[in-house]
Amino acid sequence: MFILQNSSSISQVARLRSPEFRQTGSNCTLSFWYYNYGQSVGAAEMQLLVDGLKQPTVLWRAYYNEGDQWLKAVIQLGRLPHPFQLSLDKISLGFYDGVSAIDDIAFENCALPPPALSCEGPNRFWCRDTKACIDSLLVCDLVDNCGDGSDEDNCNPDLQCNFENGLCNWEQDVEDDFDWIRIQGPTPTVNTGPLKDHTTGTARGHYLYMESSEPHLFQDKAILLSPLFNPSGNGTCIFRFHYHMFGKQVYKLSVFQRTLSNTKGWLLWYKFGNQGNRWIRQTLYISSYKPFQILVKGTVGDGFTGDIGLDDMSFLGCTLYNGNLPTITTTTSGTLVPVTLPMNNCTEKEFVCRASGHCIQMIQKCDFRPDCSDKSDESACVKEVCNFEDKNQCGWYQPALEQMSGNYSIHTTNVFKWELGRGANLYPGQEKHCPLIDHTTFTEEGWYLFADSSNGEFGHIADIATPVISLTGPKCKIIFWNYMNGSTIGSLEVLCKTGNKTSKLWTQSGSQGPQWNRAEVFLGIRSNFQVVFRAKRGVSYMGDVAVDDITFEDCSPLLIPGRPCTSDEFTCANKYCIPKDNLCDFVNDCADNSDESPTI
Repeated sequence: MFILQNSSSISQVARLRSPEFRQTGSNCTLSFWYYNYGQSVGAAEMQLLVDGLKQPTVLWRAYYNEGDQWLKAVIQLGRLPHPFQLSLDKISLGFYDGVSAIDDIAFENCALPPPALSCEGPNRFWCRDTKACIDSLLVCDLVDNCGDGSDEDNCNPDLQCNFENGLCNWEQDVEDDFDWIRIQGPTPTVNTGPLKDHTTGTARGHYLYMESSEPHLFQDKAILLSPLFNPSGNGTCIFRFHYHMFGKQVYKLSVFQRTLSNTKGWLLWYKFGNQGNRWIRQTLYISSYKPFQILVKGTVGDGFTGDIGLDDMSFLGCTLYNGNLPTITTTTSGTLVPVTLPMNNCTEKEFVCRASGHCIQMIQKCDFRPDCSDKSDESACVKEVCNFEDKNQCGWYQPALEQMSGNYSIHTTNVFKWELGRGANLYPGQEKHCPLIDHTTFTEEGWYLFADSSNGEFGHIADIATPVISLTGPKCKIIFWNYMNGSTIGSLEVLCKTGNKTSKLWTQSGSQGPQWNRAEVFLGIRSNFQVVFRAKRGVSYMGDVAVDDITFEDCSPLLIPGRPCTSDEFTCANKYCIPKDNLCDFVNDCADNSDESPTI
């Protein structure tokens, strides 16, 4: 069936209407192929007309020229208990020039479940009038799966919510960034969010949605809190809900369970990214030996086409808890207790070895050479080799983050920062821009350090630094492995910071491919400085920067021997001894350049 016309009449409508259908089952879908091509071909839409409802429900829209091709549309009809018709309307405002066509219309899974002669088993339910045998998980889920409503009879209303009359006993969290919105019909933004609710399948029904447009920002969160439930033992409580995640910039929906009222709990389930223009059912089995609560959290993506919908949330085999969840007990950390030093005669400019009380020069602290017998002079320093296994950061710290944590009014959750990560913790799709394996173990269980670009904004920087290094030797260099893969990678820099002066030693920007790459940075002789890794965020979250296996090689300073230099050694002007092979090799091995002097 097609429309072909060149005309300039204002506001033309061509309408194709279906026969009348009596009802559909809960899994019913409609599919068809359409063609909408031409310079000013105009819009088309499919409408649902239900007996007794004045307002039509838009099921599908094509807004513009979609090229010289046939495209498939799949529409979720769901359970429609009343007679209805479908209307395909082609709208032209002003000059119309193009071809619109439709073909191969098909209804799938639209019949009610067939009657059964018997329905035995603990996980089956026998419908009262239609005699269909359905899964017991479909009982009291706010969907008439039987076709006679018997699977929704005698259900506890406190364990269900279809949002037709408000939030029921669910509540908006006050600790999140914004609230879920109760709505009818389509969300305000085109090409994202539902067009209709799940309960009625029409624009008259209500559902909740999370608005992703401004003023909401990337990673802002909206959290919905369930009522409190009694302990469920080993998975006898079942949570069912329907979610809608349609739009190019849909980010994340997650479900948490908590037993303490001032925590976010632990993750039960999550879904990431665009799942298509349809309502999807999810079933979760909940185990708890304490009273608990469910949290449903929506997270905003990188743009306005990221609306998320929720509808028909129900619990089966659960009982409400009449009380309050306990709060986590926190102990206030007072001032740090100073380290008790052993008896010593050291001056303020000397370091006291913790075990012996022996005095060493302060320049010998954090110089990659243990001068104390207990190595305490190197204990609060950066480690020579760091692979981040056992979630150990080896002395590396984030100065900006430590300043923020001192101010409790500032939340660091959404700040662009360095974090420990591993492949086993990635969400689906994240491996496209974050390492699936570390460099140390080459497994998904191995840890690495990465700057998470799902936080922050374009141009934000994250610094991670060593404590102050007192002194290094002439051959000192830092070797590390970096992973920079993704469509919007920013940059990674290695900086040297001495007092208020910062100099750039190494830089790399843009995607370097899906592998770990080795880098080497020469440090040489330096004193009282810090090494800083600086990540700069790209334009979107598709660009994490990761580092692993950071090694300081040959960094201990030269040692003045308490002996004359041997015949195989050269005596530097500062009394250091170096091998004669190192003379005149363009390297300042002596630290005073006397091994490179033209007078040798």
